[in-house]
Amino acid sequence: MDPHSALVVDDLAGSRDWLTRALALAFPGIVVQQAATLAEAFAQIAPPPPLALIDLGLPDGSGLRLIEALRAQPDPVLCIVATVFDDDAHLFPALRAGADGYVLKDQTPEALADMLRGIAAGQPPLSPSIARRLLRHFKPEPEPAVAADEALTARETDVLRLVAKGLTVAEVAGMLDLSRHTVAGYLKAIYRKLSVNSRAEAALEATRRGLVGTR
Repeated sequence: MDPHSALVVDDLAGSRDWLTRALALAFPGIVVQQAATLAEAFAQIAPPPPLALIDLGLPDGSGLRLIEALRAQPDPVLCIVATVFDDDAHLFPALRAGADGYVLKDQTPEALADMLRGIAAGQPPLSPSIARRLLRHFKPEPEPAVAADEALTARETDVLRLVAKGLTVAEVAGMLDLSRHTVAGYLKAIYRKLSVNSRAEAALEATRRGLVGTR
């Protein structure tokens, strides 16, 4: 994409000039129109320009309204937010409204021009800090860590000690005056807490914990 014209919407004259200079550096010969309010911008989008740099905080409303209006046009308009806001509360509503890019006013016109040139190559125009914020937002949350040495209850400890001594489930049930089904349930909980899968592994863990002797 090599836009022949663009619209700069910002209520500060200095910001409009900064954005206009960046556009001229990125696309030599481009015709740039400026608007300080939403009303002025809406008066200049018939027909719409192929590219618009839009501030969010305007005197007569949010730049999101303009983005939504431009996205509804039959001809494609590349809408890029140019703002000082680098928080989620402004970033994600702008993207939901249809913004194609989000750049911050914390760089030189030359740096912004380099970003805008990336449009022709299909690169999303995002300030580095905004790109990092997006990556953090969509990065999957880590799975909660499972305790490697989850505490056993007193009864589970009794069952583990006896199993480690070589007693069968039936023998453990008899000694503790429990049903075989209850002892089996305790064993299942012990295996889960100790992250083991067999009586032999459970016996080794019992030895490590000092529940049975090594001789």
